[in-house]
Amino acid sequence: MTLSQLKINFTTQLQGVYDREEIHSFFYILCDFFLQYSRFDVSMSQDTVVSKSNIAIFDRVQLRLEAQEPIQYILGSTQFYGLTFKVNKHTLIPRPETEQLVDWIIPNHKQQGSGVEILDIGTGSGCIAIALAKNLSKASISGLDISEKALEVAQENAIKNQVLVSFYQKDVLETTALEKKYDIIVSNPPYVRQLEKKAMSANVLDYEPSAALFVPNEDPLLFYRKIAQLALVSLQEKGWLYFEINEYLSIEMDALLNEIGFVNIEIRNDFRAVPRMIKCQKL
Repeated sequence: MTLSQLKINFTTQLQGVYDREEIHSFFYILCDFFLQYSRFDVSMSQDTVVSKSNIAIFDRVQLRLEAQEPIQYILGSTQFYGLTFKVNKHTLIPRPETEQLVDWIIPNHKQQGSGVEILDIGTGSGCIAIALAKNLSKASISGLDISEKALEVAQENAIKNQVLVSFYQKDVLETTALEKKYDIIVSNPPYVRQLEKKAMSANVLDYEPSAALFVPNEDPLLFYRKIAQLALVSLQEKGWLYFEINEYLSIEMDALLNEIGFVNIEIRNDFRAVPRMIKCQKL
């Protein structure tokens, strides 16, 4: 079978599950991952014969994609902020919106000297903490998460990306005090309300860890409230708190942080022009 025929078969089998553009995107990702063919290489190698072993790999991946398993879990890795991260069923797949949160933090604190303490709450795969460590080399960075399995992945990712991050297991909702004083606390906590499930796709609902995604309809800000209360005590004077937020709850987040006692509250939109992140400062 030639590469051209493989692409036709792959596209035909996945029609009805994904749109054509997404199928082609999957195909190019797989060619790069398994065949070491760039998109340009694929276009120039249409008549290249694909080995039986590689055809079998594409067939297996195709079946998993038909079941709407995320391609990042199938491959076991994804890209975030120019870095490669291991991901699996114990970790959320990092999103481009979260890259924008990291991209907000870095220039704001790039000029700070050594000794800056940063904590990432709900670190998951470690993507935020590790991206910050890679770009704020003078900072001391920690990450906490309730999931020991997620923390194992985060530690692997820190080693893979050659940064030092201290990870530890803790249930933030049951935490009465953080380990030390921090200059920056950042969190992308669970924020999707149960009522929003009906608008979500199967590749998220059936595969990504629900505990890292969903909150009760009746108290959707419970993680933000708890983290902000901890931050008010554990941030240094004039320290900063950053959150990724639910686009539908930005007004409520502003009110919550103001009520708890933070100042200089600022909301920023993501690339889709919806409110996606917020920062505030301790007096």
